Amino acid sequence: MDRVLVVVFDNEAKASEGRSALLQLDAEATVFVYATSVVVKRADGTAAVRQEDGGVFGTALGTTLGTLIGFVGGPAGAAIGALSGMTLGMIADIDQTRVGGDFIDDVRKVLTPGKVALVADVEEDETAPVDTRMEKLGGTVFRRSVSDVRDIANDEDAAAIKADLAQLKAEHAEAKTERRAKLEDRINQLDSKLQARLQKAKEWRERERKLAQARLERLKGRSAGAQAKT
Repeated sequence: MDRVLVVVFDNEAKASEGRSALLQLDAEATVFVYATSVVVKRADGTAAVRQEDGGVFGTALGTTLGTLIGFVGGPAGAAIGALSGMTLGMIADIDQTRVGGDFIDDVRKVLTPGKVALVADVEEDETAPVDTRMEKLGGTVFRRSVSDVRDIANDEDAAAIKADLAQLKAEHAEAKTERRAKLEDRINQLDSKLQARLQKAKEWRERERKLAQARLERLKGRSAGAQAKT
């Protein structure tokens, strides 16, 4: 299952050990690690990226983790994160994190100033391997499954706007002259909103397609490597 992980540690050294442990699990084929980043929460509440690896996923996955880092670290943290290579093109929109605001709130409560977080996008069949390694290092693990929830929300929003548009157009057709101008303004506003929502949904699906393709190539590469060793 595709998941976003955030593991909070007391210091940077432990977080670095946690990252190494996670990569070791990847080498053992226990989990698949698509991208990682180590983030320090400064005393003033902002976040700074210390270590990162976007692998073959480039800015597409960087948008997901980069935006998550930004929200966890606060507005100033988002600005710092945007300067890093993996997080170029970061969009300050909670939809792009793919995990939801409640998850971010849970992490923020533990990631207090002075703490350090390992943020990663992984594929794991069970939670025990990661939890065991991270807990031995004193890490607190947060995870959230990545799903198509936001995609469904985009479709539902678009459907609702279309319904409102249809109603307004029906009213416009029967309205008196003095009311038609106001209805036309509302129709134009809703139409602009609909087009923006449809464009957002299109961009979301394209990003998810690229991520799926990158993951597939990653799995093929690992399979080929295993066969070569055999």
